[in-house]
Amino acid sequence: MNKTLNVGFIGIGIMGYHMARRIAEQGHRVRAWNRTQDKAQRLAAFGIEVEANAADCARNADVMICMLSSGPVCDEVLLGERGVLAAMKSGSTLIVMSSIPVETARHQAEAARALGVDYLDAPVSGGEKGAEAAKLAIMVGGEVEVFERSRPLFETMGRPVRVGPTGSGQLSKLANQMMVASTITAVAEALLFAERGGADPAKLREALLGGFADSTILRLHGQRMIEGNFVPGGPAKYQPKDTSTALALARSIGLELPMLDLVDRLYRDMVEHGDGDLDHSAIILELKRRQAGASDTLS
Repeated sequence: MNKTLNVGFIGIGIMGYHMARRIAEQGHRVRAWNRTQDKAQRLAAFGIEVEANAADCARNADVMICMLSSGPVCDEVLLGERGVLAAMKSGSTLIVMSSIPVETARHQAEAARALGVDYLDAPVSGGEKGAEAAKLAIMVGGEVEVFERSRPLFETMGRPVRVGPTGSGQLSKLANQMMVASTITAVAEALLFAERGGADPAKLREALLGGFADSTILRLHGQRMIEGNFVPGGPAKYQPKDTSTALALARSIGLELPMLDLVDRLYRDMVEHGDGDLDHSAIILELKRRQAGASDTLS
């Protein structure tokens, strides 16, 4: 894929915007579509043509990238009335970079194969900062040959690793989300614990940097918690989608995940309390809410 490609890109959200921009900046011809067209119009400044219909992005595309919000939305746009997959030419490649259920990815791959279209599931991690800097972690499931052919395009957005056959990318993303959601919650609890015990949370964070408790989450999300800056790099309302999907898959293969079960309930409560559009780090607000409720009960 060192040649100039015709790339269709659907889903111009917080991350999709930067991903499409990066592809265009590397010299590929990009056509984009988003359900809310105003979000896609910003890409015109980078020479990207914004289409009124999703299927128009797919016509004559060598590669079609999907970065929509969920499995049902992906299925609606790719397989439903919008007809993206049906509009793709034989021999082209569909890359779904959304976070969707493993079985959804496998079903989409079968539908693509029936039309002579190659398929990769390639969800990402790294948030807006990773997308902006082209440093996303890209977890890819699919055939080796298709992955290698697609590697240069992936490298315009970040660091791709093929982790197995179709569906493995989504499985890896679920594992990633399990670790991220649980770690964000653990950092929030630790900062609350320090504050309640009389320590300075900002100084605690500083003291832990470089030790075994250090992490990207402590550095970035911990700082957001301390500052009370919950402008979303990724809205928390999408977190329960991933945690509940992981729990359902775990049950289907005979695994019990007690920590994830608790984290899932915390994020669901957070969304129900109206904080779903805030950053994931705002889970600290849900924990504070619980503490306030417990204090009221004791009094």
